[in-house]
Amino acid sequence: MIFWITATALTLITAGFFALALIRRPANEEHPAAYDLRVYRDQLKEVDRDLARGVIAQADAERIRTEVSRRILAADAQMQKQDSAAQGTGKGAGLAALALGLFVVASSFALYIWLGAPGYRDMPLQLRLELVAEDMQNRPSQAEMEARLPAIDPATPEPEFAELMAKLRAAVAENPDDLQGQMLLARNEANLGNLQAAYTAQEKVLTLKGAEVSAGDYVTHASMMIAATQDYVSPEAEASLRAALAKDPLNNLGRYYYGLMMWQGGRPDAAYRIWDQVLRQSPADAPWVPSIRATITELAWYAGIDYKMPELVADHSNQLAGPTAEDVQAAQDLSQEDRQAMIQGMVSQLSDRLATEGGTPEEWARLIAAYGVLGENERAATIWQEAQQVFENVPEALAIVRTGAERAGVAQP
Repeated sequence: MIFWITATALTLITAGFFALALIRRPANEEHPAAYDLRVYRDQLKEVDRDLARGVIAQADAERIRTEVSRRILAADAQMQKQDSAAQGTGKGAGLAALALGLFVVASSFALYIWLGAPGYRDMPLQLRLELVAEDMQNRPSQAEMEARLPAIDPATPEPEFAELMAKLRAAVAENPDDLQGQMLLARNEANLGNLQAAYTAQEKVLTLKGAEVSAGDYVTHASMMIAATQDYVSPEAEASLRAALAKDPLNNLGRYYYGLMMWQGGRPDAAYRIWDQVLRQSPADAPWVPSIRATITELAWYAGIDYKMPELVADHSNQLAGPTAEDVQAAQDLSQEDRQAMIQGMVSQLSDRLATEGGTPEEWARLIAAYGVLGENERAATIWQEAQQVFENVPEALAIVRTGAERAGVAQP
C-alpha cells in the first residue's frame, strides 16, 4: 500500500506540472496591440501640439487624426479578438491539461503492469542473499547437468595412440592403486575429450595422494568437471575448488573458477571482487585473462563500481617490490632528510604499483609497515582498510597483511 500511495502521488504531481505548463500564462505577458495603442495615443497628442505651434496646417492635422484614429480602432479590435480567443483557449487548455493528466496517469500504471511486478513482496538485501544462497545449494549436480547437455564427441586418436590408450586403461583397471597410471590416464583421457573418464581418474589421484595432494591437483579435477559440463560449476566441482583454495588461497585458476561459480549463482558482485584481484595478479598470457577482461566490466556494473581496466603486466619480478624491513632499518643511519627521501621514494613506487596493478599479500603488509615507520599512521590505516576489502575472501592472505598492519600499529594483534 505504501508503494501504491507513493507511486500515485508522484504520478499526479508529474501530471500537475504538465497541466500548469499548458494553462498558465506568463504574468507580464502583453498583446502587441496594447503597445500600438499607446503609440497611437501619443501621436494624437503630438498632432495637437504641432497644430498649436503652427508646425502643421489644420487640414493636415485633421488628416493625421483620421489616420491615427483608424489605426487605434484596428488595434482595439485586435485586442478584443485576442481576449475572446484567450477565453476559448483557456477552456481548451484546461481540457487538454485534463486529457494529458489522465494519459500520464494511465500510461504510467499500464507500463508498470507490463514491465513491473505488481503485488511482488519486498525483497531486502539480506533476503535476496539468502534466496541466492538457497538456489546455489539446490543447483543441478554434475550428473544432472551432464545429462541435460549434448554429449561431447571425443577426439579420434591415431591407431598407435589408440592401442596405447587401450593398454593403459587395461593396466589401470588391473592395478587401480597405481598413482602414476591414474595420473597418466586422467591427462590422456582429458586430451581425447573423454572428460568423464578424465575426472574419474583424477578423483582417484586425489584419493591416492592423500596428505600429499596439492591445490593444483584439486584445480585440475575441478577444471575437468567444469569442461564436462561446458563451463558450468557444479557442487562437486565447487568442493574441489574449495579444497584447492584452502591449500593455496592465491591459486589464480582456482579463484577464476570460483568467481565463475559466483557469477553463475547470482552473485556478480562477489565474482567481480574475486576476478578483479585475479586479473591484477595474473600474467598477461594467463589463459583465464581474456575471459575475465571480456566480462569484468559488466560484473563491475552490477557491483555498482565505475571500473577501469588495469594494464596487462607480463611479469612483476623486475619491478620494485618496495622497502623491506632491512631497507627501512638501514635508512635509520642516514640524515633525517635523506632517510625520509629514501623511504618515501620506495614506498611511493610500491604504493603506485599496488594501486594500479595489485600485488601479493606480502607487498601489502610491507607497504603498511613502511608507512608506520614513516609515522603516516593515517595513510597506513587507510591502506589496511583497503586491503581488508581486497582480501576479504582470502583469510590466509589477509592474515599476512595483518602482520604489517600490526607492526604499523593500525591493527590489534
